[in-house]
Amino acid sequence: MRKTPYLALVVAVFQVIASQGAGYNQPDRLPVDALGVVLLLVGPVAMLTTRRFPITSLAATLMATCAYVAVGYPYGPVFLSPIILLFQTVSQGRRKVAWIASALTAAYFLVYSTWLVASPSPGSWHILAIVAVMLLILAAGEMARYRREGRAEHARVAEEESRRQASEERLTMAQELHDVLAHNISLIHVQASTALHLIDDDPSQARSALTTIKAASKEVLGELRSVLNVLREGAPRSPTAGLDRLGDLVERSGLDVSLKQVGSRPLPAQVERAAYRIVQESLTNAARHAPGSRVSVRLEYLPGELVITVGDTGPATPAVLSEEGSGNGTPGMRERAAALGGTLVAGPSGAGFKVEARLPLPEETE
Repeated sequence: MRKTPYLALVVAVFQVIASQGAGYNQPDRLPVDALGVVLLLVGPVAMLTTRRFPITSLAATLMATCAYVAVGYPYGPVFLSPIILLFQTVSQGRRKVAWIASALTAAYFLVYSTWLVASPSPGSWHILAIVAVMLLILAAGEMARYRREGRAEHARVAEEESRRQASEERLTMAQELHDVLAHNISLIHVQASTALHLIDDDPSQARSALTTIKAASKEVLGELRSVLNVLREGAPRSPTAGLDRLGDLVERSGLDVSLKQVGSRPLPAQVERAAYRIVQESLTNAARHAPGSRVSVRLEYLPGELVITVGDTGPATPAVLSEEGSGNGTPGMRERAAALGGTLVAGPSGAGFKVEARLPLPEETE
């Protein structure tokens, strides 16, 4: 915007000085006098007001140019202002105004060249040249408009994509927080119930349960801090829970867990995180609904998928320690698997419960 006054000044100087020179090569035209200078300055002055009064500025410039030509002043530099303003009008989206103004101007020059100009007549080639130049200006303005609109559309799409990604990330963080809290709070609840149940009869076992509660509470605080750090601008992401931490997860579960891995290969971060959360939620369900059971966790790395199987033998402690709930654990696991294009099946298996998830893996590259 700050360039407009300088552009108008350059155009004004050029039109006035160059028109004086153009008069030497057009002896049949009148020399530029005071009126000619005023008409030459209308366009540059109109350029200063084109942002506030675009249509008025264009109309004033075209009328001044037509008057300049009608009086008989030299052709040439006077057309610079109309060219610039027509281009700006089209590129700024006022296409209808620009095309109508161009058509009227072309019609004027047709009438002028045919009936109004003194002999010799410029001829039809002169009219065609004027029309061709106008069409070229309008086409250039249309191209500039398309480019501007394309950039604006690209910026809009990029902004929408950024908002969508931010929304998905918030959803992911909410799911992570749910899984962390659900697992650890359930573990704390089960171990607290165990401690209360055994504190008089078996203090050593109660102490073990309290130790597990301490570790679980420390773990949940650490994971919460890791997830919430993402919300702080500029804060680095802490490593998310991965399969390398399954050993710690098993130790803190308070269950008799056997862990077996068949094969090994690097996994995408989203697959590794989903696998960890599925095992975590399965152990949470086992601790909540089947306390005292034996649990088996098996991870099998196949060429095209990771198979996760978690099964328990059913509750082996009094039912007072087991609570039925209507939580979102199993639906949440299914959603995690489905988000990666996988499947998850959960249901009774003998006296216990079994969860089997299949998560697709990309082909291994050499």
